[in-house]
Amino acid sequence: MAEEAAKEAAAAEPIDVVEKVGDLMDMDKNAELLQSGMDLLMQYGPKLLAAIAIFLIGKMVANGVKRMVSRVMTKGNVDPLIIGFTSSLVYIGMMVFVVMAALGQIGIQTTSFIAILGAAGLAIGLALQGSLANFAAGFLLIIFRPFKVGDVVEAAGVTGKVDVIQIFTTTLKTPDNKTIIIPNAKLSGDNIINYSTQETRRVDMTVGVSYDADLKEVRNILEDIVSKDERILKDPAHQIVVGELADNSVNFFVRVWVKSADYWDVYFGCNETVKLRLDEAGIGIPYPQRDVHLYEHKAA
Repeated sequence: MAEEAAKEAAAAEPIDVVEKVGDLMDMDKNAELLQSGMDLLMQYGPKLLAAIAIFLIGKMVANGVKRMVSRVMTKGNVDPLIIGFTSSLVYIGMMVFVVMAALGQIGIQTTSFIAILGAAGLAIGLALQGSLANFAAGFLLIIFRPFKVGDVVEAAGVTGKVDVIQIFTTTLKTPDNKTIIIPNAKLSGDNIINYSTQETRRVDMTVGVSYDADLKEVRNILEDIVSKDERILKDPAHQIVVGELADNSVNFFVRVWVKSADYWDVYFGCNETVKLRLDEAGIGIPYPQRDVHLYEHKAA
């Protein structure tokens, strides 16, 4: 209680303004403060100027590298999405290094910052490992371009036309107009068959006839069908051979070359024409048959 009373008494005493102004005008104290400020300026001024210079120069270098990366990737016809992402990633990485160098120049220990960034990066990587795998796969797909929009591909167990290539997923449209969205990690981890990269494709057909058919006549019919179809290319030359003596039929292998866009039209059309022409010639196309023999057992 005595201390509180003393404080209240001190607060109630009038402030001697003249004394306070005199303290401020004390040259010895002011010189002391000025000297301390000059010492601090001499000690940290060059370091601060060096840190500012490092930051400004580093920022200019980072911008220059960003523009250079964008130009190089643009000349290489890289997807604009990848160009923007990669250039920004390069810029951010360089700026992190510049800021760390500037802080180190001032005297701030950056070891703890680096440790925190490393731990945060590890935690984020573990939490998003599936998404990061899809991102990395999408990046590689866009860079190496095993297919492009509009190609017909078979991959990840499905077949369809490529509709959209994104950084995490790829969208296919099936022939019956279904939309299939495939994670890029699954897509790049499987075999990819691209049916659209080549201008021509080979149509392989198997024509089975009965064993009692005239093989020369069958060959002549097949040759006539192939020669009259204008969609079938002359070069490379077609091939018609007896490919297999199967259980129920003699199988002819018919191999012809067509433009990729005509593949299914030729395949379906030739199958129909072969059936009609063989029916006209009276040549049967056998199907698997089974003979059933019944035996009667007489009771003793």
